[in-house]
Amino acid sequence: MRLFATFALAALIAGTVGPALAQGAPDTAVTGTKQFEMKELTNGLEGPWEITWGPDDWLWVTERVGGRITRVNPTDGTKQVAIDIEEVSPPGGQDGLLGMALDPGLLKDTGNDYVYAAYTYVDKSLPKHDWVKDPFSPYANLFAKIVRLSYDKAAGTLSDPQVIIAGMPGQNDHNSGRLKFGPDGKLYYTIGDGGKGQLGNWCIPIEAQRLPTADEVSAKNWVAYQGKSLRLNLDGSIPEDNPEIEGVKSHVFTYGHRNMQGIDFGPDGTLYASEQGPKTDDEVNVLVGGDNYGWPHVVGFKDDKAYQMARWDLATTPCAQLTFSDITIDPSVPVEDETAWPGQQHDPLATLFTVPSDWDFTDPACGGIDFICWPTVATSSMQAYFPKPGEGIPGWENSLLVTTLKRGSIYRIPLSADGKSAAGPIERYFQSENRLRDMALSPDMKTMYVATDVSGLVGTMSGGAGTTLQNPGAILVYTYKGEGDGSAAAAPSEAAPAAEAATSTAAAGAPASFTAEQAARGKTAYDANCVSCHGPDLISANYGPPLAGPYFEGKWVGQSVAALYTHVHDRMPPSRPGQLGDETYADLVAYILSVNGLAAGDTELPADVSKLKAMTIVK
Repeated sequence: MRLFATFALAALIAGTVGPALAQGAPDTAVTGTKQFEMKELTNGLEGPWEITWGPDDWLWVTERVGGRITRVNPTDGTKQVAIDIEEVSPPGGQDGLLGMALDPGLLKDTGNDYVYAAYTYVDKSLPKHDWVKDPFSPYANLFAKIVRLSYDKAAGTLSDPQVIIAGMPGQNDHNSGRLKFGPDGKLYYTIGDGGKGQLGNWCIPIEAQRLPTADEVSAKNWVAYQGKSLRLNLDGSIPEDNPEIEGVKSHVFTYGHRNMQGIDFGPDGTLYASEQGPKTDDEVNVLVGGDNYGWPHVVGFKDDKAYQMARWDLATTPCAQLTFSDITIDPSVPVEDETAWPGQQHDPLATLFTVPSDWDFTDPACGGIDFICWPTVATSSMQAYFPKPGEGIPGWENSLLVTTLKRGSIYRIPLSADGKSAAGPIERYFQSENRLRDMALSPDMKTMYVATDVSGLVGTMSGGAGTTLQNPGAILVYTYKGEGDGSAAAAPSEAAPAAEAATSTAAAGAPASFTAEQAARGKTAYDANCVSCHGPDLISANYGPPLAGPYFEGKWVGQSVAALYTHVHDRMPPSRPGQLGDETYADLVAYILSVNGLAAGDTELPADVSKLKAMTIVK
């Protein structure tokens, strides 16, 4: 039984209207057509996680690892620490100081100069988590809380933490932890499933479908809040108009979630969310009070594509005798098709990305770190983009912007006029060797401020996986400049010295030469073997790096043709690199050069690396 009370915001209990978008494989995302200038505003932040534009026209940032809330001047990047919360405990990669919500009355002479923050902490007075077997583990008594902090405008500091709610699950994976102030005056908070059922937690049952009992709520035992979104009064109590689910009213607003790291409200009160999928189907959702979003029975739509729920915790063979695999499920592990689940699921508004069941999830280019090359993009935040008429970026009206971790990109999901359905196709902007964690918009909505992770695995520009990030612990600024190719050119003051040095060596060898016929053969070979990874325009790369545009200019112009030939030869196609034949690889290089504006001549590009070393890519 599910009973719904009347909400002040009707949008939060009204179902999504209109069609949803089952976006196909990653190469179905199109390259955006807006041009941006990019610069690094500041760096040295210890794991920036939440970034938001404050009423003081500064950026407010939580530092997940550092345990600080820091204010950053968007003009010159200077930083001021507002508070260092010593209680914050960040033992792993997805815990510490997480979400932050600024009271709408902050600095408006309302008496509500408050900031709300969520973080993980250690409390040994509470029973240790039963899923942690080692009593000395830093996660044995790790919990999450939300506090209210008071802001002193004169000093620029936060102090006097007041506990709103404490003792929520603190986990070694998938904490989620996004916190938002709703237009209804309530706090909304996300808690992930803890990464159960996978990797090091593979024999621990996923509890995203488990709901709190009346006794647990009475005892303030929040263990069942895993895999949920919560709705709280500002004093931490349960709102009277929260949904009653299976006879129990709690903080739980929605359930059946995996790792919901992004939530944001549209101007009409619609609550949008982004959620990470396992190998496919990162989701973009509209959250409706009381609804079930399917995990772990369903990811994306109930379509039986590339996903089966595997209950490793119920395997007939003891876990100690099994080896977990994301690719191959042991025969002793019970499985369930998505369509076999009888439950009611709220379908996503869109997926990033849905692929057939025969998709090959093993990619040699990833060097054994296959998940970087999977169709999921690891959505990390959600920004509703609804500028006022005449403001913002032209053509971006009624959109959702999603940052991603795996290949450092921003995706734009166009919406219908009412904001309730996807109007596709999904657009992709930028690519970098950064993990983009969160985004804030300038008041005119023409500049995006993006926080980057300080560490972690990322898809490299060469198509593999790496741990070296371009701008770790930084805030990047993307400023709209007009129509273009969807790239983000570095600001003149931020130009990479390496690119300048490369250009200065352009005269080191003879200019590359190729024929129009050779480039035409190269296009045929590219369309047959390379387009799915590098995009039809060589810019909208999904797995490999862009082969045209600013990235090509910076990396290859001025370099030996042999370097580009070797790169193409040794990586394309990823399933069988080097197998197309030397002449075909020379044809591919000729096509890449032609797309980048080099003119064809009378002499074919040789398929001999020793000769290519004496040629230089000159524009």
